[in-house]
Amino acid sequence: MFLLAPGRAAGRGGCGASIGIRTLWRVRLVIARCQVDYVGRLTAHLPMAQRLLLIKADGSVSVHSDDRAYKPLNWMSPPCWLIEDTGVWTVQNKAGEKLVITIEEVLHDSKHELGPEPGLVKDGVEAHLQELLAEHVTTLGEGWSLVRREYPTAIGPVDLLCRDAEGRSVAVEVKRRGEIDGVEQLTRYLELLNRDPLLAPVSGVFAAQQIKPQARTLAEDRGIRCVVLDYDALRGIEPDEYRLF
Repeated sequence: MFLLAPGRAAGRGGCGASIGIRTLWRVRLVIARCQVDYVGRLTAHLPMAQRLLLIKADGSVSVHSDDRAYKPLNWMSPPCWLIEDTGVWTVQNKAGEKLVITIEEVLHDSKHELGPEPGLVKDGVEAHLQELLAEHVTTLGEGWSLVRREYPTAIGPVDLLCRDAEGRSVAVEVKRRGEIDGVEQLTRYLELLNRDPLLAPVSGVFAAQQIKPQARTLAEDRGIRCVVLDYDALRGIEPDEYRLF
């Protein structure tokens, strides 16, 4: 049996031996034929098939196929623990939710050290838009307040976490050009944020200078509000196109 506590990985010194995975920044990739069962607030079943199992340095475990780009089929966010027995992995979190992975055959198993993450470097205008919107968050609605910029999640920070006039949580993703990828990114953040009982329910706002029609359609279909930002207005520059002098 192998126990992976948050931020720890197995060592070679026998059962239960472990070393700090955060020290090594080690990620484990396993390609296996497996079935996956989630037991928690609901139940979900993935029948036997070939999949990628990803164990990250933050302790998270996710299950991927090759037909969903970056979105996992199922996952467990940290803090969680992986108990590895012969043919069965059990991932459990503090709430008692479990991800049970039954492995029929392992095709690949490797560990990799990625090194420290320098973080996302945003386009200058996009970064400034985020900063300006944080300063003028009432642009999104009367009575709104900012909780935090770059609010952390297990897959990266959401640009702004706000409260609306009724005190409800709202995650805001800010882009210069609003495209489908940005909507997908915000959708992933919302899935994670809504697992936090202190924040849920969390709604989403997709804010950009320009939003493509396909992105707007996808966002609205997922209940995400779209807001077109006026960069000059946020900077306090009044439009002069209709002035006579």
